Amino acid sequence: MRIIVTGATGFVGSSLIAKLQEENHQVLAFCRNIDRARAMFPPAHFPGVEIVAYTAGLGGEWEAKIADCDAVVNLAGEPIADRWTQQRKREIIESRQGGTAKLVAAIAQATSKPKVLVSSSAIGYYGTSETATFTETSPHGEDFLAQICQGWEAAAQKVTEVGVRLVILRTGIVLGNGGAIAKMIPPFRLFAGGPIGSGNQWFSWIHLKDMVNLILEALHRSEINGVLNATAPNPVRMVEFCTVLGEVLNRPSWIPVPKFAIEALLGDAAIVVLEGQKVQPQRTLDYGFTYKYPTVKPALKEILG
Repeated sequence: MRIIVTGATGFVGSSLIAKLQEENHQVLAFCRNIDRARAMFPPAHFPGVEIVAYTAGLGGEWEAKIADCDAVVNLAGEPIADRWTQQRKREIIESRQGGTAKLVAAIAQATSKPKVLVSSSAIGYYGTSETATFTETSPHGEDFLAQICQGWEAAAQKVTEVGVRLVILRTGIVLGNGGAIAKMIPPFRLFAGGPIGSGNQWFSWIHLKDMVNLILEALHRSEINGVLNATAPNPVRMVEFCTVLGEVLNRPSWIPVPKFAIEALLGDAAIVVLEGQKVQPQRTLDYGFTYKYPTVKPALKEILG
């Protein structure tokens, strides 16, 4: 296949491209930072990867590339775990909603359209709760993250109007060598690790390898469509996750990170780590997807050795 990947140099995108290269697909790596992409995907090791300049929400020469591809994987978006100034909120919204709308418009105008768009969303769609369990059919929440996800998904849905199959992946915290884990490990190594906030918030996660494999199945299996929760089937509370992380690192997990410290650092964005949601991937399981890492301890052992 010939596959476009936006957000190509990101945590998930770079791993996906490595897997697509391994399977001998042709990849168009859509990315904003060309120099970074060239360093990550040198031609000697990634002969099937073409690097294309792309900024989410802005037109450009990338639009002409749509007609030559079989599939598009849309992973672009500004990071959310950051202080939410009004300017930052606008950037987050534009990169997701505006970027997806522009991408879908380019697909609609292409003379030869891709067969499938796999577009990312997030479990923030559901809002937060310490008691509810959310599946793909659960209603949306009302907070800022939920509003972002609603607009993001609505922009992607328009691709179905031009006959393109759509798969939306509502993604949890992706665990791998880097990402969220990289930010949590240093305190544990210094014997100062522990749960964040109350520790009672739910932590819905997925191993990076399972995330990549789920994208691949969405690309290859024509019967898969609509919304899938990209989370492992065994979410845990934050205190349990940190306990297991400490066990794997052979470090204690007893010094909690107080709520006020996170709020001082992140402001409104503290909701990302202080509040959570228990998400079950019901439709993902119904399609027969098999997780390599359905529980958190083997996942962390694989990542941390």
